[in-house]
Amino acid sequence: MRKVTIKDVAREAGVSISTVSNALNNVDVLIPATKAHVLEVAERLNYIPNLNGKLLKASESKMLGFFTTSVSGPYFYVLVEAMARHCEKLGYGLNIVVAKDKRVILSNILGQRLDGVIIFEELLIDDKDVSVMEEAQVKAVFLDRVLQNETMGSVIFDSYTAGYDAAKYLISLGHKKIAYISGVDTMYDSVQRREGYLAALNEHNLPFDESYILQGFFEEEGTYNAVKSFIKLHPEKLPDAFLAGNDVSAIGCIKALKSEGYQIPEDISVMGFDDINLAEYFSPPLTTVKNQIARQGILAVDHLVKLIQQKEKGMIQKLKGEIIVRRSSNLKVEQMVGR
Repeated sequence: MRKVTIKDVAREAGVSISTVSNALNNVDVLIPATKAHVLEVAERLNYIPNLNGKLLKASESKMLGFFTTSVSGPYFYVLVEAMARHCEKLGYGLNIVVAKDKRVILSNILGQRLDGVIIFEELLIDDKDVSVMEEAQVKAVFLDRVLQNETMGSVIFDSYTAGYDAAKYLISLGHKKIAYISGVDTMYDSVQRREGYLAALNEHNLPFDESYILQGFFEEEGTYNAVKSFIKLHPEKLPDAFLAGNDVSAIGCIKALKSEGYQIPEDISVMGFDDINLAEYFSPPLTTVKNQIARQGILAVDHLVKLIQQKEKGMIQKLKGEIIVRRSSNLKVEQMVGR
């Protein structure tokens, strides 16, 4: 059976193709009886509109794009799930592009096959690229940098404050030698958390040791290896506490410390960021900074759709974190003895 076309509907209804188009698109130029007649014929013939042609004329695809260099790990699982569900609720599809080639990312962003884009790509896109996107009137929301103009905005975590508060919490437990396990040096959250951590140390006049910045790449295995290497190279400089850039790194850190015979938190406190689902079930349950990951995804989609609909201009939205205290952190032993 061949597909019914708009010409078939027009012929059957005894009207022009433009009249059928106006009826199907609810254009208010037809008398009600004519519109009702056309719609009845279209339904009887089981006519399915040519969506591609319709979207081409409307310059609209009803598709949003999410661009990232990775989707591995609990953060992206929660983020993508939240974005996809909210897109569906608002009548949009979500196209996920995982790429580390800037040309691939930009060709997709500028190819006009998407109504708007959400971007998390570790600074592959520089200021010059942003200017090109702005000139092309691309609607975009960034998750990994602070950016605001007519057609672009950001939804980010207040990672500086989170890093500061987390370090200050560990200091309040009596810890003075606190190491930071960094993520990726080009990533906004990793840099901001580290800067907040350093600010807290400086405020409390605690000495900073370069060797206390470990590189874990936001990975369990990377952190495990970094902590093992630190213990081997600097056994005399073991910290009182480790502040890991995310919960996955905190888990890698704890596993490395346990493999060397240390008890958590009796010997060393460990703290993470994100409050992933596993955090409360790990042994010991993780003290962490809870980030509103799902809310970040929902707000990003909301803001992007409003940019597309020209209901908002680009804005910066910062989400606050919340310290969740569990059993991977503890008062420093000397402080407990002295009480």
